[in-house]
Amino acid sequence: MTATTTESPVTQENEQRPALQAFLDRPMTSFHLILVTTAMLTLIGTVMVLSASSIDSITATNSAYSVFKKQLMWLAIGIPVFWLGVRLPPRAFRALAYPALIASFAGLLAVLVPGIGLLVGGARRWIDIGPLQLQPSEPAKLALALWGADLLVRKEKLFGQMRHLLLPLVPVATAAAALIMLEPDLGTTLCVVLVLFGLLWTVGAPARLFAMVTAGAGAVVVALIIREPYRLARLTSFLHPFSDSGGAGYQASRGLQALGSGGWLGVGLGQSRFKWGILPNAHTDYIFAIIGEELGLLGCLLVLALFAVLAYAGFRIARRTTDPFIRLASAAVTIWLSGQAVINIGYVTGMLPVTGIPLPLISFGGTSLIATLFSLGMLASFARHEPDAVAQIADKGRSRPARMLMLPAPDLAYLTPRKRPRKAVSRPPVPAP
Repeated sequence: MTATTTESPVTQENEQRPALQAFLDRPMTSFHLILVTTAMLTLIGTVMVLSASSIDSITATNSAYSVFKKQLMWLAIGIPVFWLGVRLPPRAFRALAYPALIASFAGLLAVLVPGIGLLVGGARRWIDIGPLQLQPSEPAKLALALWGADLLVRKEKLFGQMRHLLLPLVPVATAAAALIMLEPDLGTTLCVVLVLFGLLWTVGAPARLFAMVTAGAGAVVVALIIREPYRLARLTSFLHPFSDSGGAGYQASRGLQALGSGGWLGVGLGQSRFKWGILPNAHTDYIFAIIGEELGLLGCLLVLALFAVLAYAGFRIARRTTDPFIRLASAAVTIWLSGQAVINIGYVTGMLPVTGIPLPLISFGGTSLIATLFSLGMLASFARHEPDAVAQIADKGRSRPARMLMLPAPDLAYLTPRKRPRKAVSRPPVPAP
């Protein structure tokens, strides 16, 4: 007789850990994680926009697909933009820093001009260009991240003096935030603050500098909230939305009801009841509530897990790179995107006051989708320029998918000296004995 042995759960867990660790240690892991999470979040967003916008589309245009068609149009622009971001080398993004910042300020100023900026709901946030409506504040976040990263790299040797950390980074970020608040758009202003904090945190700014910037930003936000009655009403109704469910807490309370009605598995894709005019902005700011209603807790957890993986991949790129510009830009973009997702999901679930910003890659929105896809394409490019990734591609050549996508080989300058391939040394022939 042969004795049969069963492995304990501890043994199985120990065997699984090396496999996961081996995957995470692969040179191209960051690149693959960015590609997979971007594709899955974009797919989920496209399907949920179709579901959440169908009733509003019928009401406005007698077609259930009008909003969905617009999202597909933006997606048709965004996918090539993402591919372009993957193709560009890091030096190209650094070269874009100053032109992008100047163009962003021009757009932020232009949108405030009557006749150029569209006045919708008391705010001027969009510029109408034919069939497209552009929101200059969205690419401004990426432009600030690129410019700030380039600026801090240039001033690296001057960080012993605090003023070189503050000037001109903080005044420029403050000017951008002020222009966005003139629209007004408090949610996007908070995202600009996230980019600024991401840059300062990554560069290693001292705690007292963070305290100063946080105190200043907090004082300005409180003043802006108190100044506008609707912002103050949102803040005061945040903790008890059902106490004023017919007034300031209407959207927050309906969002919580939509989330709670989904249960574990949801009521079914396309079967939402709250999108029938009950929940405002169901396909934009509050699309996560429709996800909870139709796909349930498991659908919400999937979205949260994908954003967590995306954040991990972004910080992994920042940690593994040897280029300070890549480190700063990737960390700032990662903090911006993950922070924006946290804010959106936070106010939909009742943990934060309502600020009205889209959920990246999920909510309906053209300029936001394109800016996000280009930023993620940039992160994918940075991932291909990690030293280990460059060494693997230089050793084994580009993979078949990379050749199909016409991705160029990464620059060998990003190899560390110990990872550079050895050059063949020509030796004189050995004479025959």
